[in-house]
Amino acid sequence: MQFVSNGLFAIHVTDLAKARDFYRDQLGFRLIVESADQLVFETGRFRLYVNRDDHVLPFVPALEVEDYEAAKEFLTGLGCEIVREWPNSRALYFRDPLGQLIDIKESNWM
Repeated sequence: MQFVSNGLFAIHVTDLAKARDFYRDQLGFRLIVESADQLVFETGRFRLYVNRDDHVLPFVPALEVEDYEAAKEFLTGLGCEIVREWPNSRALYFRDPLGQLIDIKESNWM
């Protein structure tokens, strides 16, 4: 099983308007996608996804895998906790054995 960094990071916030004002207007990141539930910024070295959520979550790095289902099985076999899934997007968040939250997404999935 191979996991590859893809230059995407996500954070979860309760107030998207405040996040838009901070990341776009104060830090100067270019806003490339805006919806009711998500902002996407081009930051230079990585793309930042800001997701509206009821809870603030830590900075979440993203990894790509060739096979979402195989990666999920591999991770659960290692005792990793699947925290949240987006099966239609072939993506999930898992918690590693050290407690870190990490995102995986199938690389050939749109």
